[in-house]
Amino acid sequence: MSDEHAQRAAGGGRGAPAGWAPRAGDGPGRGGHGGRPGEPGRPRRPGGDGGNGGDRGPGGNGNGRPRRTGWRRLLPTWRMVVGGILLVVLLIAAGLIAGYMLVQIPAANQAAVAESNVFLYADGSQLARDGEVNRESVPLSKVPRDVQHAVLAAEDRDFYSESAVNPEAMLRAAWNTVTGKGKQSGSTITQQYVKNYYLGQEQTISRKVKEFFIAIKLDREESKDDILEGYLNTSYFGRNAYGIQAASQAYYGKDSDKLNTAEGAYLATLLNAPSLYDVGAHPENQARATARWNYVLDGMVKKKWLSQADRAAMKFPAPGKARARLGMSGQRGYLVEAVKDYLTTNKVVDEQTLARGGYRITTTVEKKKQDAFVSAVQKQLMDELSDDRAVDRYVRAGGASVDPRTGRVVALYGGIDYTKQFVNNATRRDFQVGSTFKPFVFTSAVANDASTQDGRTITPFTLYDGTNKRPVQGPNGPVGYAPANEDDVSYGQITVTKATDLSVNAVYAQMAQDVGPAKVKDTAVALGIPANTPDLNANPSIALGVANASVLDMAQAYATLANHGRHGAYTLVDKVTKGAEVVPLPNQDVKQAVTRTAADTTTSILESVVDNGTGRGAQAAGRPAAGKTGTAEDDKAAWFAGFTPDLATVVAVMGQDSDTGEHKSLYGAAGQARINGGGFPADIWASYTRAALSGTSVKDFDLELESGARMPTMEPTIPPPPTVSAPPSIPAPPTPSEPSFPPLPPTGPPTGFPTRPPTGPPSIPGLPTFIPNEPKGGGGLDGGLLGDY
Repeated sequence: MSDEHAQRAAGGGRGAPAGWAPRAGDGPGRGGHGGRPGEPGRPRRPGGDGGNGGDRGPGGNGNGRPRRTGWRRLLPTWRMVVGGILLVVLLIAAGLIAGYMLVQIPAANQAAVAESNVFLYADGSQLARDGEVNRESVPLSKVPRDVQHAVLAAEDRDFYSESAVNPEAMLRAAWNTVTGKGKQSGSTITQQYVKNYYLGQEQTISRKVKEFFIAIKLDREESKDDILEGYLNTSYFGRNAYGIQAASQAYYGKDSDKLNTAEGAYLATLLNAPSLYDVGAHPENQARATARWNYVLDGMVKKKWLSQADRAAMKFPAPGKARARLGMSGQRGYLVEAVKDYLTTNKVVDEQTLARGGYRITTTVEKKKQDAFVSAVQKQLMDELSDDRAVDRYVRAGGASVDPRTGRVVALYGGIDYTKQFVNNATRRDFQVGSTFKPFVFTSAVANDASTQDGRTITPFTLYDGTNKRPVQGPNGPVGYAPANEDDVSYGQITVTKATDLSVNAVYAQMAQDVGPAKVKDTAVALGIPANTPDLNANPSIALGVANASVLDMAQAYATLANHGRHGAYTLVDKVTKGAEVVPLPNQDVKQAVTRTAADTTTSILESVVDNGTGRGAQAAGRPAAGKTGTAEDDKAAWFAGFTPDLATVVAVMGQDSDTGEHKSLYGAAGQARINGGGFPADIWASYTRAALSGTSVKDFDLELESGARMPTMEPTIPPPPTVSAPPSIPAPPTPSEPSFPPLPPTGPPTGFPTRPPTGPPSIPGLPTFIPNEPKGGGGLDGGLLGDY
């Protein structure tokens, strides 16, 4: 203890300064450190003494407030919170002022003189150069007021009353960019104009910050009309059209001041995403475009820019046919547009940024195979057409070829000439795929260990009832669907393999019900058919190919079968660069979509289709092949989808009126009574495949089949037909003493299981066998009695 403390303890503390007196309540024993009994306590000094903090009662803090203890000590006081908020506000205000002062309105960007995009074949040789900018600026007075209102209804309905920026939308877009959720706009028209005219399309925080301050300055320095005029002249409308005047010409062949309200509403629709709403280039966009067009018109009514009566009287204004740009003739235009769609759909680059140019794009397309495809279509189909037959003017062709091991699209046939037929027949999704869908049903059956209604496992040799218009049976009886076979032929009891050879609708509709339509759809999607494919619905009719998948979609799915069930999304692009920058591309993400057994067993029955069934025309390829024919309703399209171990290729011949866009039947085309998948499509497939694989070694399929997929070594007895599927007209099955399969061919039965599945199942007693020679283009197994649906 120090001397001072000792003195204090003995009562020798310092006396109170002159003029000081004890506070009320400071009685004996309460002063300072406590006086002696009977002595007045020492008065307190400011700040306390001896580190005792003055008058601190229990929980005191020297200023009359209770001392905070425990977890409360970790919380800031309200003074600290208020002070922090004020500091943040001051910092934000300072940042805004500094940003406003420092960020200047720049000169216009180089969009008006955009660079070309260069497209290359896989070997580096030039495919096409695309980059001419189609733009013609017009004053706002040349844009009808209703068209202006349509644009505002689509993009920014409060443009004239709101501020130049939308902070909430800006924060949302910035957050999505930081977290990798992709771009999300919501910007005002002023912000969009700043982005189009002064900045660029890159999705970065720095660009959004610049956009924010430039928009504020621009709104103070220019009128709303000037900003709207600039926006209308710089926005991209698709078809290489920049600005409302170029768009008006590209879609309706007229100047902007001649546009009516309905047409203006459609052009306003395109601003959201041109490739999603152009019904000329992509007919399958019709429903989506119509919905967006209605949204625009309803917005005009809501803002009282359009009367309800005028709105009700409007009809969707179908745009005119697109005019191809110079240098896009032949297949070049189709390939360029397919590559652009691939890049924008996979969010590698957005449409406006790509349209500004400067990209060098190496595709997966191999020139040798591409030329082989063009030659095959020309020799096998186009040379057979005549100007003397009106129906021949409807004939179109589309094709796609995919390397099953890599998913690379090595060739794509879009049509006779991009400058004559703008719609890409390889990527359009508005024709039924027909019976080329049936293999997906069988694949799903094997993958899901499915069985018939009476409990028999579905294999290539499972017997089904092929009676024409047989009602499809569910667990509780008929489900209300009874599809007709081609030409109303009834086949009675028939194996799955033979039903596939002859494309029997009654069998496959029942099989889809047995497997479960939802499971069939899931399998098709897993193989590569897009989930949003039009008319891809989970009901028994799914087996007959009513879905409108594209040729490229089908090629991707068949490539998955060829690759033993392993699937990776197809790719059209090997590399993209812009200057020294390499643009990242989507990962392939290859995975086992279905079991190898399911894929390979499907391949085995598709081999039989080529060897013994409707696809015999594919034998001309000179290679082991598996495939399936298909015909759309009313013969409006005919398909052949097939593959070798090295190449998966799909060919479709379609009917469409070039003037009206209406789908047309192909009866009588090329002088044939009907066009079926086993005719022209199979011939094109075989010619292309032979040329594309010339110089490469011939490979056989290496298959792992499900149990029961090989021909049995002993003659089995036909099991009794299911009671739910035996109409009275079907003959009774043979007695057990009768063999269900005839003797094997004269060469003698195999001593063990064959090394590859049989080329076709044995015939069933009572089943008619038709093996006539098939004339080119129709008849035979794929026409007449044994055509496919």
